[in-house]
Amino acid sequence: MTLEDIAKQAGVSRSTASRVVNDDPNVNENVRKRVQEIIRSTGYHPHAAARSLASQRSWMLGLVLPRTVSSFFIDPYFPRLTQGVAQACNQNNYTLGLFMLDTKEDEKRIFPRISRKGLLDGIILQTADIGDKLIDRLIKSDFPVIIAGRPFNANGISYIDVDNINAARMAVCHLIQLGYKRIGTITGRMNGTVGIDRKEGYLRAITEQGWEMDVSLIAEGDFSEKGGYMAMKRLLTAKPDAIFSASDTMAIGAIRAVREAGLHVPADVAFVGFDDLPIALQSDIKLTTIRQPIIQFGAKAVETLIDLIENGTKPSRRIIMDTELIIRDSCGTSQKNGHKTRFKNVR
Repeated sequence: MTLEDIAKQAGVSRSTASRVVNDDPNVNENVRKRVQEIIRSTGYHPHAAARSLASQRSWMLGLVLPRTVSSFFIDPYFPRLTQGVAQACNQNNYTLGLFMLDTKEDEKRIFPRISRKGLLDGIILQTADIGDKLIDRLIKSDFPVIIAGRPFNANGISYIDVDNINAARMAVCHLIQLGYKRIGTITGRMNGTVGIDRKEGYLRAITEQGWEMDVSLIAEGDFSEKGGYMAMKRLLTAKPDAIFSASDTMAIGAIRAVREAGLHVPADVAFVGFDDLPIALQSDIKLTTIRQPIIQFGAKAVETLIDLIENGTKPSRRIIMDTELIIRDSCGTSQKNGHKTRFKNVR
């Protein structure tokens, strides 16, 4: 099946069929639908090189992650994010390129490639650390970019995120409502907005209650299970009765530390995590957690990026997705008041 065959069946010229394939907005809508129906029914796929040449687009999007290859597979968040991005790329006839930036040298080496005209139509960039210049470089290159996670300087930059501050605040408020008094937190790294914002949510819930901040109840982790374990070992000396962990992965490590100390969850220390990853259900104690729609998050990033490509990067877009508190065993709800509640973020 060739483009000429498609055109003949539709009763249009080859050039008109080509314009439909390449999404020319000036094609008559009835003609477009007729050609598209024949394309669907015949399973026709245009030659990628010819499609790119005609449209002056590569039909390839880049997902750039400041991660090592090994950490990508250790942290279950990133495979789920990539799943959402890949599914949306497939649905929109884009190819996905995955780029890992482990060091500044990687950034210097890969940036000229990913920003070179003709390789990628746009980029989804995972939030960079404080002081990272990659976002600025991409914006200055006038390249369609959406940031996955709130950047430190969001002026003029399109990004997608959840309301980490409010979600963390609600998680801690839930523990307060259950009657816990010494609520600690295992934060993420303080060199990124995710860690900073989730700690801020914890602090707001504590101060709104009129409690003084106790620094002995705060320990920094690194979003890994080992990081959660080590942070919890430090927190045990402060005798917390509940913990808000900034990720499910760290919560699993922290629960292991609690049990090694001869304590019980949730009878001695209750837990609320963040993410609602599959590991939240894989222990004998099911983890209460904040669910963020990670796969849908990735898909929405692609949808927004395509909008930037097709309709221009100005004005910038800001997308905030809902989160939800999922109540399970680890917070001790059944022991405290026997009910379950769910709520979504205030947007």
